[in-house]
Amino acid sequence: MNVNDLLSLKQKVALVSGGVGRYGLPIVEGLAEAGATVIATSRSLAKSQAVATRLQGTGLLVHGRALDQADHQSVLALRREIEDHFGRLDVFVNNAVAWPMKRYDDPLTAWAESMSINSTGMFDLLREMAQLIARGGGGTIVNISSMFGVFGPDFSNYTGTEMDCAPDYPFQKGGMIALTKYLARKLAPQKIRVNCISPGGIYNHHPEPFLSRYVSKVPLGRMANHDDIKGVVVFFASAASSYVTGENLVMDGGLHA
Repeated sequence: MNVNDLLSLKQKVALVSGGVGRYGLPIVEGLAEAGATVIATSRSLAKSQAVATRLQGTGLLVHGRALDQADHQSVLALRREIEDHFGRLDVFVNNAVAWPMKRYDDPLTAWAESMSINSTGMFDLLREMAQLIARGGGGTIVNISSMFGVFGPDFSNYTGTEMDCAPDYPFQKGGMIALTKYLARKLAPQKIRVNCISPGGIYNHHPEPFLSRYVSKVPLGRMANHDDIKGVVVFFASAASSYVTGENLVMDGGLHA
């Protein structure tokens, strides 16, 4: 098969949870640019629809939907809407994340809220979408983890800023990598491949002390930009990776090489 055909997502329906965020938006764009019909979700229907409308204006097939992954009924409603309006699901990019915990010393209620959304809710959504993909004869799941799921944070980068890395995020992202391997075996009989991407930081007008320290440690000399994750997601979502499952790709500019 021609490599362009291997990477094509034409006639595929893809869902991106958290599809309006810093990594979610380029993921939505990349899948749509590869030919997929893409459903972008966020808790705000207005934000999802605004993104969809803007991308439709460029000729891409993008639809905005609301989703609160901490709410089981919201998850079920999304599944029914996908079945009713799109008929199937071929690709699920498991990207949404909430940030109720900001620092190590935050109260346990913040940790519990984070687990409810980012662990229990994430798995609820993932399991429901996997069942929907299986009903259509198989497809792909791409989990978006983080380099913090593999490596401990370098707290020296945060010196002189208000920034920090709360402990719930590495805990959950490390678990997502392990879950990827579990699901790769569990779902293979249903013809579902499951892979994971662990990105480094994406540039978002960070304060200068952080930016200088971070970039000085990255062999490629910069933070990730808007386009860096597009090709990686399309690779895992498409037939180009048809013999790859259970893998985690660290996308950090060589920071941990």
